[in-house]
Amino acid sequence: MNRHVLSVLVTNHSGVLSRVAGLFSRRGYNIDSLSVGVTENPEFSRMTIVARGNDLIIDQITKQLNKLVDVIHIIELKPEESVYRELALIKVSAKDGNRAAIIEIVGIFRANIIDVSSETLTVEITGDQNKVNAFLDLVEPYGVKEIVRTGLTALERGSKEIKQYID
Repeated sequence: MNRHVLSVLVTNHSGVLSRVAGLFSRRGYNIDSLSVGVTENPEFSRMTIVARGNDLIIDQITKQLNKLVDVIHIIELKPEESVYRELALIKVSAKDGNRAAIIEIVGIFRANIIDVSSETLTVEITGDQNKVNAFLDLVEPYGVKEIVRTGLTALERGSKEIKQYID
């Protein structure tokens, strides 16, 4: 099953997220990742939905989403034509003996230490999923205490804008 990234422009009203998620669950489709936020215009929100499936499944998802009143426009963001990013916060066990090594890894990945305690470092890292996963692979031996990830967020490269579809 191929990974597909859909960018969905919706009206910024309560219940829209619930209706979109409900559409997926009613049809038995899984959402790998979902991020939602208001756009530069507070009347609209943008959803980045990552789902797996063949082209037929994604076509069905797109058709069903288009039937929802609050959905304004949907585009599939192809990897070669888009920028993908994810944010992760990772709490790593950092004893005196391994703290310097963890800080060095953080520097190599251009991540940020955002909280320090006597036993842990909390790191903020942004990048594509491969970068976040590579960082996790390197700090795993030190003991990862907690992880929270935002899920994928994405935009088309260049001057294309989804808001051109707003009436």
